[in-house]
Parts: sequence; structure tokens; C-alpha cells
Amino acid sequence: MTPVAYVQQDRAGLARVVPLLGWLRHYDRATLRHDLTAGLTVAVMLVPQSMAYATLAGMPPVTGLYAAIVPLVVYALLGTSGSLAVGPVAITALMTSATLAPLADGDPARYAALAGLLALLVGAIQLLMGVLRLGVLVNFMSHSVLSGFTSAAAIVIAASQVKDLFGLKAGRAETFPEIVGSVWRTATTAHGLTILVSAVSVAGLVLLRRYLPKLPGALIVVAGVTAVSAALSLGDRGVKILTTVPGGLPAPALPALSGADVSALLPAAVAIALVAYMEGIAVAKSLAAKSRQQVGANQELVAVGAANVSAGLFQAFPVAGGFSRSAVNFSAGARTPVATLVTAAVVALTALALTPAFYHLPKAVLAAIVVVAVLGLVDRRGAVTSWRARRSDGLTLGLTFLVTLLFGVEPGLAAGVAFSLGAFLWRSARPHTAELGRVPGTDTFRNVARYTGLVTDPGVAAIRIDGPLYFANAQLLADQLLGLAEQRAGLTTIVLDASAISDTDADGAHALAELHDRLDARGVTLHLATVRGPVRDLLDRAGVWRPLHEAGHVHRDVSSALAAAGTGQPGRTHRTVPARPVVTQEVL
Repeated sequence: MTPVAYVQQDRAGLARVVPLLGWLRHYDRATLRHDLTAGLTVAVMLVPQSMAYATLAGMPPVTGLYAAIVPLVVYALLGTSGSLAVGPVAITALMTSATLAPLADGDPARYAALAGLLALLVGAIQLLMGVLRLGVLVNFMSHSVLSGFTSAAAIVIAASQVKDLFGLKAGRAETFPEIVGSVWRTATTAHGLTILVSAVSVAGLVLLRRYLPKLPGALIVVAGVTAVSAALSLGDRGVKILTTVPGGLPAPALPALSGADVSALLPAAVAIALVAYMEGIAVAKSLAAKSRQQVGANQELVAVGAANVSAGLFQAFPVAGGFSRSAVNFSAGARTPVATLVTAAVVALTALALTPAFYHLPKAVLAAIVVVAVLGLVDRRGAVTSWRARRSDGLTLGLTFLVTLLFGVEPGLAAGVAFSLGAFLWRSARPHTAELGRVPGTDTFRNVARYTGLVTDPGVAAIRIDGPLYFANAQLLADQLLGLAEQRAGLTTIVLDASAISDTDADGAHALAELHDRLDARGVTLHLATVRGPVRDLLDRAGVWRPLHEAGHVHRDVSSALAAAGTGQPGRTHRTVPARPVVTQEVL
């Protein structure tokens, strides 16, 4: 039995707390071989990426290595995905930079302390959500919000790297308009040799990804350009290089900051916690479906939360599961989290012994790695699909995109979530309603319920409500049905098809009882058909169900309701017709 098959059944006892133990119970040499290959492959990709994302976050490059050691070990112990590659990612790095820059006042020591505190807060929030099993809360961030946010963030990230790509003497800027203004004002300070290094780096990364995707393109470019930089002394020719990169591993320590700093960082920490989890769980579930594994959503919150806590303790910044590295990890053959342990070991070895090799690495190369990595995140197809599927989804995506681009990542997320929730409430307050049997565009009727084999005259209206009946829409729907009774002469019976009413509340029950009484006062009988169990139970507890049932006004299906309506109306005739699709028209 392979680890893929046994991962779920072995999650018992201690393995429920430390899922890695479940993977190891049936570990074998073949699995180890796959995990070693994948771990080494991801490591050679992660070393340059982590340093690049550290600079994006406004941190020293070596902290990217720190973020790719202990957090990976922690996730490997606690995570439920055999393929997810946790570590520094572009979006959380950008959010970290946008959060910390206004608070650090240009003090590198304070900036580093704030970064550690931010990671601790992010981890604590994720851990709390996981322990309380609140993973469902991330569903409030719809695909449209995430797509718009990711696309805008990718553009902001790429724009933020222009100063390093061109060697500009530009100050730090956060939002897209500020970045564009800064680049425009300092365009005359562009450095020709730096531009050449950037062009060669971007071209190398793109060509290697396209024609030799199995090779570690980022590492090859870093090694090649660094060697040329050392040989030609590019640092002495005006190209900005990393110079000394501290070696060794960090010691754990709590950031010494005040409660005011915690309050200032908390809103951003909540946003980063949700985004980091969403990014990781999305790719974890996608890869799990391909490998027949199952991912525990709440356990993933615990795992990535613990990883972020460790990142805060070891002088790093918030981490998450990355799309590109996870895909590489999966395609390279990762079977279990042991592959992540191999990656962490290689990165640790780099931090201990190989940091002097990065002395001559141009900063433009790191900027090129970031730009090439994030431009693929711009979701043009998703924008078109959202707009075609539903205009409100397209508007949500567009609003999130624009606010993120113009005002920053946290306002963009807040605007997108608020608008999408508002659109949902607006739709639920106006559910789709249809009259069964009415010929669209006319005032004639035929075969009110062709499912049932009955026909009726315009004296009976069969109405279906497609959505919950609750406080936000109950009175509106009741008023519409009353309006229908007033407008249509000769109407004596309304059959309410409740098959699509999935839920109701006390307001819905009260509105239904009031509707029954007001219709009865006008000589119109209300019949209920196909009432779902939970709805029936609530109506019973609210004292509405029994009077309707005793009056014979509730029925198991539309056919029974129409038959009862016809029986109580002398002179009505009914005939059987072949069952065909029901004709509906939105009339309310």
C-alpha cells in the first residue's frame, strides 16, 4: 500500500496531531527516492526565489532563506498535503512590504522586528481558526475577489521591481500610482549596464522555462550571471550587487514590540492570514485530486499557522503554499512531506555554507526572478469568464482589481469581499420566481404542471420560488403574490411550489401565515406543495404548519395541489396530457 492510499486511514491517535507519522508508517525506498528527487528540485528553485521574495518584502535576502527552513520543517510535520511547497511567496511578500514600510520609519532593525511580529500574528490567527474549525470562513473570499486581487497584486509586484531592473535611484513606493510616479520622476537615473543584466536575466528565465522546463532556470540564471558579475566586476561598474550575505542559522527570539504595534499590524495580519491560507489550500486541493489524496482544510490552517509562528520566531516573514513550487514538487515526484524536509535541509546547508557565493549577485537578477514569476498570475481568462457568467461576478473582480491597483492590497481585499457579500445579499433578497404553465410573453396558459399531466384555467396560478424564504425577502415575496391576486381577475387559487425553498426563518413563517390570511380575505386560497423537511419543521414550530395542514392546504407535490384546487372548484375540467418540460416565465 502506497502513502497515497493510506494517508487518510492512518490519521488516528498521535498521527492526528502530527500527520507526518501517518505517512511514515508505510514508507519505503521507492517513495524515498521520489521524495529526494522532488525535494532537491524544489530546493534549487527555492533558494533564489526566497531571496528574491525577501527583497520584495523589504527584508534582507538572507531572511528569505530563514523563511524556507524552519517553517518548512513545521509544515512537513503538521500538514496533510504530500505536494504543497510552503515558503516565501510573492503576494504575501508584497502585503508584508505594504504593511511594514509605513510603520518602520526607515529603521531596518524595527522593520525586521515588525516582520517577525506580523508573522507571529498571522500564524496565531491561522492556528486559532484551525483549532476552532473556522476554515469555512475563507469561503467569503470568492473566486472573483481572489482573481481580481491576484491579478492586480501581480501588476503591482512587477511594477515595484522596475527600479531594480533599470537601476533607478527611486524611493520606496507601495501603490501602483505611487510606483509609476516614482519611476517617472527618476527615469533619467537609469543605468545602462543594469538594464542589460536585467534583459539577459529575463530572457534566460523565459527561454529556460519555455524550452527546458525541467531544468532549474532560476538557479542557472543566478549562477551564470553571478559568475559573469564576479569576472567583470559589475559591482564596480555601477551595478547594484548583494555584497555580503550573512551566513549561519538564526536563533529563535520573540520580537520586542509594544501593544500599539500589535494593534497597528492586526488588520493586515488578518488579511495576510486569509490570503496565505487560500493560496495554499487551493493548490493543495488541486494537486490532491490528481494524486488521490485528501487534504484536511482545518488541519492545513493549523499547519500553515504553526509554520508562520516559527517564521516569526526565526527572524523571517509570513509564508504560504506557493503555486509554482508546489506544481514543480508534484511533477518532480513528491509523495509525502518528506520531500519538504529534504528541501529545508538543502536550504539550511545553503544558509550555513554557501552564502558567500551570492556576494556578486546583481539585485537586478532577483528582480527579474520576481517579475517572471508573478506575471503569469494575471488572470485574463478568469476576468472574461466571470463577466460572461454573471455581471455581478465580473463587477466584483473589476472592483477588487482597481481598488488593489490604486489603493493597495488590504483596501482591495476589503472592497472585493464587501461588494461580493453585498451582491449576494441583494440577489438572495430578490430570488428568482416563476409561474408554471404561463406561455412566455402572453396572457394564456396551458399545462400548468406538465410534470403532473394536468391542465387548468387561469383561475389557478402555480408559483415556484427559487431560494430561501427569510427576513430579507419574505415580505417582498408576500407582497408580490398579493399583487398578483389583485391584478389577475378571476384568480381563485395560488399553488406555491416550495420545492426550491431550501430554508426559512421566523420572519418567513410569519409572512407565509399573513399571506394565507390576506389571500383568504380576497377569496383566494393558498396551497403549499413539495415543502422540504427543514422548512416544514420550522413552520410547525412557528405554529403555521398545523392550521394549513388541517385545512387541507399542504400537499406532497404540485400534482396533488392542483387536483385539490380543481376538486374544490365546480365546473373545472382536467385532462391527462403527456409529461413534457414545464413552461415557466418570470412574472413576479
